[in-house]
Amino acid sequence: MSETEAAPDWTEAGRKLFGATCEFIFAAARSDGLPPVGGPEIAFAGRSNVGKSSLINALTGRLSLARTSRTPGRTQELIFFDLDGRVRLIDMPGYGYAAVAKAKSAAWGALARDYLRGRPSLLRVFVLVDGRHGLKERDHETMRALDAAAVSYAVVLTKGDEVKAADRGARVAETLEGLSKHVAAFPEVMFTSARTGEGIADLRAHIARLIAERSGPQRD
Repeated sequence: MSETEAAPDWTEAGRKLFGATCEFIFAAARSDGLPPVGGPEIAFAGRSNVGKSSLINALTGRLSLARTSRTPGRTQELIFFDLDGRVRLIDMPGYGYAAVAKAKSAAWGALARDYLRGRPSLLRVFVLVDGRHGLKERDHETMRALDAAAVSYAVVLTKGDEVKAADRGARVAETLEGLSKHVAAFPEVMFTSARTGEGIADLRAHIARLIAERSGPQRD
C-alpha cells in the first residue's frame, strides 16, 4: 500500500457485502449430497439453541432467511445460502442437545465432519458460544475436530444483550484462555446480539476482510 492510499474501510465493505441479495440455495442431509465446491464459504457452528439462524438473519438483514425454532436440534442439515455470488453462508446442524436420539446425533456429526474435511473453499468456521455461559466441553470437542481438520475458526459469543456489562471482560478473557489450547483458533472473540444488533457490523467487517484477503489483490 502506498503512503497516499487509504486503509480499507472494512466496516463499510461489510455493510455493502451483506446489503446484497442473499438466498437459500441448497440443503444437504448426507455427505454424498453436498453441492459442488464453488466460491468461498463461511460456516456457522454451535450448540443447539445458541442462535445460529438468528445471527445469520441479523447479518443479512433478513428476518426469516434462516429458519429459527424454539425446539433445539431442529436443524438436521447443512443449509447453504448464496450472498450475491460472492460467498456462501452455511448454517451447520446444532450439537449437544440431549433430547436428540444418539443415532441421529451421530449422523449429523458425521455429516459435519465430512463437510469440514473435504471443503477447500471453506474460509472460516464461526463457532457460536452462548455468551451467558461461555465455553463448554462440547464446544471444545468441536474445536478439537476443527483443529484436526486444519480448519480456521473463530469464536463468536451470542446473546450479548443478556450478559451483564460487569461480566463481559471476564467472559472474553476466559474464552481467549480456552482458545489458547486450540491450534486452529483465531485469537479474537466478539460479543454479538441478534436482538439488538450488537457486534453485527464488526462480524460483517471481519468476513468482508477475510474474503478480500483470500481473494488476493484486486485490479481495476
